[in-house]
Amino acid sequence: MDVLRQIPIGQYAAPDPAEPAGGASWLRRLDPRLKLAWSLVFLVTPILAGPLWRLSLVGLLLLITAVSGLSWRLWRRSLPLLLALALLVGGLAALLPAGSAPPAALQRPPAELRLEPGPPGSAPPERSGTPWVLLRQGPLVVTRRSAELGLNGATLLFTLVHSANLLLLSTSPEQLVWAISWLLAPLARLGWPVERLGFTLLLALRFLPLVQEELQNLLRSVATRAVNFKRLGWKAGLGLVLAVGERLLANVLLRAEQGAEALLARGGCWLPPQQLHRPASGAGRALLNGTAAGLLLGVLVLRWKVGDL
Repeated sequence: MDVLRQIPIGQYAAPDPAEPAGGASWLRRLDPRLKLAWSLVFLVTPILAGPLWRLSLVGLLLLITAVSGLSWRLWRRSLPLLLALALLVGGLAALLPAGSAPPAALQRPPAELRLEPGPPGSAPPERSGTPWVLLRQGPLVVTRRSAELGLNGATLLFTLVHSANLLLLSTSPEQLVWAISWLLAPLARLGWPVERLGFTLLLALRFLPLVQEELQNLLRSVATRAVNFKRLGWKAGLGLVLAVGERLLANVLLRAEQGAEALLARGGCWLPPQQLHRPASGAGRALLNGTAAGLLLGVLVLRWKVGDL
């Protein structure tokens, strides 16, 4: 039943205390602002991009995961499941009917097209060009449109989920809040409470494991009671699902209230973003950050040059 705990998706994994400062992974030592910028590249650049660019992003994510230095236990379960889900979504999108566009008006009269017969014994003349139907196997028909939809759906799902997962696995909530607060610092001149927003985001990230734990406990409680949804019927089953959702919301609000009371009882206050995370210095980190920034600019240039092919 501990499926959610065995598949650490979206959870920060602290480095082993026996490892050197920052952990053995170079991805942990990278500046959180650069990691956030790379995540935005993976989230934004697939928009209006061609299949070559989408497949290249998937390959780049797999390469980063393989050489990141993160423990194999962190992504040995989530990565195969995510790949299987992306392939399933892409396969369904490719096999399901994609709809047909209305026929375009003829630009020239059909009488202008004349196919002259070839020499005796030669094949009959055919139209040239790429065929619209790529695969026809009984009732299953894959057209160029449906294949494009399947490829776009599979690659977009993988890049969205896995890029965010890598960011959250290698970046602590404090570092992530500091990076976002640094990006929002110019809004402080307009009167925006940037420090309060950062502290609220930090609390929200801290409550994500609690929500996961409450959901896991509720699913375990339903499983131990051996509820048979077929015998309940759809009305009773829907009522059970709503009851579990109501209990989940009540437990999460109770946890939030208890956390707020504990914070007030200890005289809690929000900290400035500068105290949440202090960027480490050193020649090695400067070289790592500079290399990451240069590769980021190169990826952006490639997207502008060949991304729409």
